Amino acid sequence: MKKRIIIAGGTGFIGKVLATQLAKLDYEPVILTRNPKRFQGMGRAIQWDAKHVTDNWLNEIEGACAIINLTGKNVNCRPGKANRAAILQSRIESVDLLGRAIRLVPHFPKCWIQAGSLAIYGNASSRICDEASKAATDYPANVCIEWESALGNAIRPEMRWGNLRIGFVLGKEGGALPFLAKLTRLGLGGSIGNGKQYISWLHIDDMIRIFVEALENPNMTGTYNATGPNPVTNQEFMQQLRKTLRCPWSLPAPALAVKIGAPFLNSDPQIALTGRRCIPARLLSEGFSFIYPNLATTLQAIYPDKK
Repeated sequence: MKKRIIIAGGTGFIGKVLATQLAKLDYEPVILTRNPKRFQGMGRAIQWDAKHVTDNWLNEIEGACAIINLTGKNVNCRPGKANRAAILQSRIESVDLLGRAIRLVPHFPKCWIQAGSLAIYGNASSRICDEASKAATDYPANVCIEWESALGNAIRPEMRWGNLRIGFVLGKEGGALPFLAKLTRLGLGGSIGNGKQYISWLHIDDMIRIFVEALENPNMTGTYNATGPNPVTNQEFMQQLRKTLRCPWSLPAPALAVKIGAPFLNSDPQIALTGRRCIPARLLSEGFSFIYPNLATTLQAIYPDKK
């Protein structure tokens, strides 16, 4: 009999790839989404609004082996009080809601895997951040702090849990990489700002493997940096992307131009202008091996036609 897994907010890039892989591993993915009729992907889509407990999805929680929560408003939106409040609310409400749900069923999931963010370390410049590093206190780190605190309150003491602070996930079918590749092909793939801000990246396949490890390894619990072992600067990243796509030169984007242009893209310029140099210390110490530790081979694997 297949083991049922609840994936809350599983309609995005990571969620779809994760559900496909879990189905291959003989799990039954159940996707909690606001628009089940529009869902296209692996698994059964169930209606939820991420705010209220209703029987249709509570019945799926009963007897499930695990919860994976990916819910949260996209942070790449115009900065402002309303959007920042919505970013926080979407994360806290979903965690609180799932916490209430697991207390309403007699046979609750024994594992909870929560998607978090490396943004908790703030704009760390060249400082290396592992799981023991101090959290920043300004935005967006303050969102991450409240988010992780909500998880601590929501899980049941009997549950095993994993909080994955996710880096910049690279894949051809989603995330920010396709947009950066498009800009590069248009001659706009130069370094952003001073280019010294670090990007903590990992291939989508390694990201999915981390989720599966967190799900299946009974010894894996607590907070992990879910990122690759070799972060690079923005300048190095864009240079390698240009090389992979055979675009030898691109116009750089000065910080002022990014700040002026971001509102026209409904984007937050600080996402591009700040960075953090994070390493997956716990994963490495516990023996996790990355398939794609090197940026050049990673991008070549994603865009093999450009070899």
